[in-house]
Amino acid sequence: MADNALYDILGVPTKATDTELKKAYRKLAKEFHPDKNPEAGEKFKEISFAYEVLSDPKKREIYDRHGLKGLQEGVHEHGGFGADDILSHFFGGGLFGGMGGGGRRKTRQRGEDTVHPLKVTLEDLYNGKTSKLQLSKNVICSVCSGQGGKPGANVTCSTCQGRGIKISLRPLGPGMMQQIQSVCTTCNGEGEMINERDRCKPCKGKKVQNETKILEVHVDKGMKDGQKILFRGEGDQQPGVEAGDVVIILQQKPHEKFKRQGDDLFVMHTITLTEALCGFCYVLKHLDGRDLVIRQAPGNVVEPGSTKMVPGEGMPRYRSPFEKGELFIKFDVQFPASHFADESTIMAIEKLLPGRPAIIPPSGEHVEEVDLHDYDANERRDGGGGPSNAYDSDDEEGGQSGPGVQCAHQ
Repeated sequence: MADNALYDILGVPTKATDTELKKAYRKLAKEFHPDKNPEAGEKFKEISFAYEVLSDPKKREIYDRHGLKGLQEGVHEHGGFGADDILSHFFGGGLFGGMGGGGRRKTRQRGEDTVHPLKVTLEDLYNGKTSKLQLSKNVICSVCSGQGGKPGANVTCSTCQGRGIKISLRPLGPGMMQQIQSVCTTCNGEGEMINERDRCKPCKGKKVQNETKILEVHVDKGMKDGQKILFRGEGDQQPGVEAGDVVIILQQKPHEKFKRQGDDLFVMHTITLTEALCGFCYVLKHLDGRDLVIRQAPGNVVEPGSTKMVPGEGMPRYRSPFEKGELFIKFDVQFPASHFADESTIMAIEKLLPGRPAIIPPSGEHVEEVDLHDYDANERRDGGGGPSNAYDSDDEEGGQSGPGVQCAHQ
């Protein structure tokens, strides 16, 4: 089609003024408006597009210089105009599909991805694992090859003219219209229909059949919680649509002993006061079943809450499984009971430990010696005789106070 195609749609000369363009557009819009002429939805889109381009000085200049092809390239190169979807229709075999070399190649539609969660343990992520996943998906019917019926049985839907969608316009204000697209309910978005007597019996005219497939999911060493494993093109199939992917998302179960941060592992271990002061040896069962013998030499004191590190015993690094992170062990020191020994034993222990600081208590009438008692936080929460009740009484002499005065709420 010649470069004056948009002018021809509106029926105006190439030198038409803005007033002439507006007058021609209003006349055609009334005639082909979908509310008055439901069968003219495509024609109305073409009229609206032509007016949109020619009424904008920049778009009109590009069109006048380079034609439809230049207009198309301008949309894609500069991301402008907001009319890419309309051009897709025009250049993809619609009104302007016959122009030599100017038509844009229609891209194949792609189906949605199918997402499946896969629960794994920390051991699985450490050692690697292969799981089998049973997948139910739609595949193109092998009997009718996705036609849904006998050859030639498909007829174009008269409601949507084969587009699969219906277009309606909603007024937003003076001179402003909103275009709304919805799936055609007559053909369920297929764009075509098949008579019941001509439908394929195995797929019942749906063009696809349900199939069960087993996928082998390889969980590699070092993979992480939330990591995705893709199976390209294993999603639901549909005629004329590229099948989507199957996406497996790893979900790690909580571990009772180890915690993971990146490629590092963290574990808690409780030792006695004797072990903290005099050294220890204990065995840690690792995620791969190995027994790690962990020693602390005598004389190296372990403070409560301190953390030690074992190099190279963390998680394998993804795609570099021979490299590993670190293993961190946080120690909790368990102290003996309040009255664990008699006075002579305590004196013997004290001789072995560093001396206590020498404190000379002050003297005078303002000095008072007090005793320490065990404290239970639960008693304080229950309203027992703890510090929280120190100011409950209004009587400093200990007398019974009367009812408290409360503010009246309106």
